[in-house]
Amino acid sequence: MQAATDSTVLGNFKNATFNNDGIISTFFRRNSKFMVRTDGPDGAIHDYEIKDTFGISPLQQYLIAMPDGRLQALGIAWDSRPRERGGQHWFFLYPGQKISPPNPLHWTSIDQTWNYMCADCHSTNLRKNYDLRTRSYATTYAEIDVACEACHGPGSNHVSWARKRGDWRTFDSNHGLIIALDEREGVSWPADSGGDTIQRSRPRESEREIQMCARCHSRRAEIYEDYVHGQGVDDDYRVALLDQDLYFPDGQIKGEVYEYGSFIQSRMFHAGVTCSDCHEPHSLKLRADGNNVCLQCHSVPKYDSPKHHFHEMGSRGAQCVECHMPTRTYMVVDSRRDHSLRIPRPDLSVKLDTPNACSNCHKDKSSQWAADSLDKWYGRKPVGYQHFADALYSGIQQAPGARQSLTDLLADRDQPAIARATALSMLSTVALSPTEAAVRAGITDASPLVRRAAVRASSNSDPAAAASILAPLLSDPVRAVRIETAEAIAGTPAEPLPSNIARSLNRATDEYIAAQELNADRPEAHMNLGLLYAREKHLARAEAELKTALSLDPRFAPAAVNLADLYRTQNRDSEGEQILKDAINRSPNDGSLQHALGLLMVRRKQGQKALALLAAAAQLDPANARYVYVYAIALSDAGQIAAAIKTLQSNLSRYPYDRDSLSALVGFCDQIGKSDEALTYAQRMYQLDPEDPEVRRMLKTLNGEIRR
Repeated sequence: MQAATDSTVLGNFKNATFNNDGIISTFFRRNSKFMVRTDGPDGAIHDYEIKDTFGISPLQQYLIAMPDGRLQALGIAWDSRPRERGGQHWFFLYPGQKISPPNPLHWTSIDQTWNYMCADCHSTNLRKNYDLRTRSYATTYAEIDVACEACHGPGSNHVSWARKRGDWRTFDSNHGLIIALDEREGVSWPADSGGDTIQRSRPRESEREIQMCARCHSRRAEIYEDYVHGQGVDDDYRVALLDQDLYFPDGQIKGEVYEYGSFIQSRMFHAGVTCSDCHEPHSLKLRADGNNVCLQCHSVPKYDSPKHHFHEMGSRGAQCVECHMPTRTYMVVDSRRDHSLRIPRPDLSVKLDTPNACSNCHKDKSSQWAADSLDKWYGRKPVGYQHFADALYSGIQQAPGARQSLTDLLADRDQPAIARATALSMLSTVALSPTEAAVRAGITDASPLVRRAAVRASSNSDPAAAASILAPLLSDPVRAVRIETAEAIAGTPAEPLPSNIARSLNRATDEYIAAQELNADRPEAHMNLGLLYAREKHLARAEAELKTALSLDPRFAPAAVNLADLYRTQNRDSEGEQILKDAINRSPNDGSLQHALGLLMVRRKQGQKALALLAAAAQLDPANARYVYVYAIALSDAGQIAAAIKTLQSNLSRYPYDRDSLSALVGFCDQIGKSDEALTYAQRMYQLDPEDPEVRRMLKTLNGEIRR
């Protein structure tokens, strides 16, 4: 980030124009200022001054100051790559999308606010300073970009040591720095005589450097602002797991997740490699060029040879990173490498439809061709370090055996903690209640990611029941674990809890509230507070928070849905109906709003209106198996059993193991005398969970073993 000047601005501001979906933006100079004429928050064309530049290569964005202290990132960016590589032109960051105010992605809207979306990672010692009362920012930073103190901490003692002032001798052991990022100092990576086994000369005893880098190089949400250099990333951020919308089942990058969540999956991380083994943090360059960065440790004869990579030397396929760190492109032109450093697995692509590095280059060849080629080259199927893809895929699909596969992955301490945590978090979706043993194992795990996942795995449990198991995590040494636990068991009556547990719950709940208040400029934070207060029966406070969420972003559908549901619990459905209708007017294509209003109409016994709304929800969001199931139930209630069965069968074609759809089909088919079909669906349910007593009873009834 730099102030916009002649030396920092890369884009063409010589009255250049850019047409995006009929909106013509003009980039020009007004005296010494850089200006853009484009559509503002009211949809009309206005002139705006560019205050700062953001980024250098391969693109540069531009920040515009608004009167309330916001800096907004323009949605049109400059492609700063050389012309011969396709650069040197303006482009839209969301091609193919029609984005106008108040869409959150419009440059004037909430998802383009630098103060929340960008600043924490791109400036040093940032304080957001958002005032909810005035809806304004007074954001400050020590330095505009990422400077020395961002990583090394306050530098006054280091300056005293360097200048030999004051009690500088007391700082000599660490040069006055707050933390020592010296984990690779004096370390070598000797290989055995065959070049096969490479080990760190001494084990890495900490993750200080990796945790430092993770603060910005991870997909995460900020939960604490007063950072103490040297503490783990999970004390200040909630790091994302391998969630379906962010990663493929084998852990390859899908969404914009940066590097940390990938790197901690890798064999390299577990062998003791740190970020600066490959990257020079001060120059932003690699430690060596091309394959040489890998050949710092790996044997040249063994790995930098066609006998290993089976490609012509000097070709793209002979480059280590092309096979082991394939790229994915974000922001239209920004190619980023996957840091999970994995062996290509085209066989998994065949089975699970995951990407593979071979197909990135050989786009005219199938994944099966690539898998066969690897088998031919190596005489075996290379499997690599990460062995969790099948288990996570089964969890996503909620397939037969998923519960056992996920439980086995959790227990496999040789697999990455982030994968084991993801498996544990999935257990609540593949079983009505995860086994207590699995949750207890997660609670005592060394990884805070796994401990946090144990809380998520208990999400279907009654808060009072969960409290007895999760109580130790209320005093966990890591903030992210404590506050997730507080959220999970909020609303548990204090009376049955031991006094020490009640105090721990109060402290952790206060931390949770503080984490949400830190992000008071976001509707999600106020929705989270609203849900917390609702569970605690503070209904007026819950209502106020949900209304605040909607005032910050009127298109934020989850707040409208939850506010209407809060009104339902208070017999105020007429108010909830208006909330949902207003939200639908703002966001007519949001299936969650249609679904919520449809359920409200069911409660009001307005069957035809309910049916139309539930049908709209299922049509708008067919990927939501629950919406399709509920629509089918509404069809059945309307006497349209055949249509209900057809709808559920269509749902199963997309989600073959959806329990609700299978259960409903058992009942509907049995109801119209198709007992054989009912039995088929019941048997599929039995495959999913042979221990479910309801499924066993269902099978016995259909088989005539139990009188109806």
